[in-house]
Amino acid sequence: MNTKKIIPLLSFLCLSTIVFAQQVNDDGAISTGQVSSDVYNVITTAVPFMTITPDSRSGAMGDVGVATSTDVWSQHWNASKYALAEEDMSIGVSYTPWLENLGIKDINLLYLAGYKKLDDQQAVGASLRYFSMGEIPAYNEQGISAGYSLTPKEYAIDLSYSRYLSDFFVMGMTGRFIYSNLGVTSEDYEPGKAVAADISGTFFKPITISGNDLDLQIGASISNLGNKVTYSMNQKDFIPTNLRIGAGISGDIDQYNSLKFYVDFNKLLVPTPPLQISYEDTLGNKQTEIIGYDDNIGTIAGVFQSFYDAPAGAEEELKEITIGTGLEYWYNQEFAIRGGYFHESETKGNRKYFTIGAGLRLNVFGLDFSYLIPTQGTNSPLANTFRFSLTFDFEGIAEENKDLQSTN
Repeated sequence: MNTKKIIPLLSFLCLSTIVFAQQVNDDGAISTGQVSSDVYNVITTAVPFMTITPDSRSGAMGDVGVATSTDVWSQHWNASKYALAEEDMSIGVSYTPWLENLGIKDINLLYLAGYKKLDDQQAVGASLRYFSMGEIPAYNEQGISAGYSLTPKEYAIDLSYSRYLSDFFVMGMTGRFIYSNLGVTSEDYEPGKAVAADISGTFFKPITISGNDLDLQIGASISNLGNKVTYSMNQKDFIPTNLRIGAGISGDIDQYNSLKFYVDFNKLLVPTPPLQISYEDTLGNKQTEIIGYDDNIGTIAGVFQSFYDAPAGAEEELKEITIGTGLEYWYNQEFAIRGGYFHESETKGNRKYFTIGAGLRLNVFGLDFSYLIPTQGTNSPLANTFRFSLTFDFEGIAEENKDLQSTN
């Protein structure tokens, strides 16, 4: 089994990226030494399950999370926010059936996360992400069924530490182990492994706009900064190192009602694939030209190169940035209604969708759900995507037990 054919397939299943091969416009937009930014040139990586939004709250707000108010899911988005947590300890579990619209019923993401405040200035967090891709029929080099199925499974384990560095700034560090087993039976294949780290920070400050008291929060994180995943001697793939920057503003409408608005910007810090362009010269001879930078480089070099290596230049670089926006309304800090929108350029994956959801908070636990609505309609692989999340507040449990004891 050729593992090089497996990686793009799994990337498709995880990210629903429809086009992977580089394409050329038929109108002659590409010429010698030039390339149009309208050419499809999608960046693919190993373990793309690491980029799937794991929780329902962010999933209901256009996949934002780096600058949202602290919750148990901050481990994925920006672990520095744990230092800002009001609760002493919390855990959560989230479940996402993935790509059910393709008729595949056994692909799902399970996410467990939790944190513990060490004191008023610092906190620790941990999470487990498990991704099951069900059964995938195997084929040989000639495209003929091999008579068996692959059962890929991947997981990641995280540990984080966060603390105050000033009255208005917190910072966090996360260590991560990633394991990827594609289920391939081959002598030259082995499960991929990677060790990665996240660096995150959050600036927060009360502000006043037109006489209204608001809370401003700005967050940033670089996630999955680590070694390449190796599946065979001849195949090493980047993991999805990602830069996320965002901001949020929240305020109270009155005693019972509050409103929060968030925006996130994301960019993969992975080299853009070069393009192989075929054309006819002035004499009618067919020529081939490679446009772009060599993407067979190291991880750190790839991070820096990712800012300038798009074959179409700055215009294509800007298209590699995805944008998420979210709005969250709370009534009495007990019931929430959420909505959002996520945008990705057509030439970089074409994920565009609206999101909606709701949340309920009681003394001990919280329940959230979200629903994704692609702009492409029901034909999108992402259509009918639900997420369900459940959180437990240990401080609330302790208070409830204390109240029970006092009444007895």
